[in-house]
Amino acid sequence: MPDAQTHYQHKSNPQTLPPLTLHIGHEELVIRKRYEVVSIVNDILIGIWFVIGSFFFFYEALTYYGTWLFLIGSIEMLIRPVIRLMRHVHIRRLREMPQLPPEAAHDF
Repeated sequence: MPDAQTHYQHKSNPQTLPPLTLHIGHEELVIRKRYEVVSIVNDILIGIWFVIGSFFFFYEALTYYGTWLFLIGSIEMLIRPVIRLMRHVHIRRLREMPQLPPEAAHDF
């Protein structure tokens, strides 16, 4: 009879949350690895704010708005570690359940 540790290795990754499924008309949007998806979307938004803000600095009339976009991008950069922390805290809560293996060693 396999021990509990061996049993965990044969299951699909139990430390991830079940997929989030959104129904849009006749289509389904399935989101797996929610925290990683949120982190990626956050990184994309940071890039967008900084690129648009940079273009705004080419025009004197748009400098004020470019400054605000840089501020928004900077605030979102602070959100990045909060997303990672939420992932670890959430996985920590799941680890209290005896049937789950330790959390993954990687961060995104």
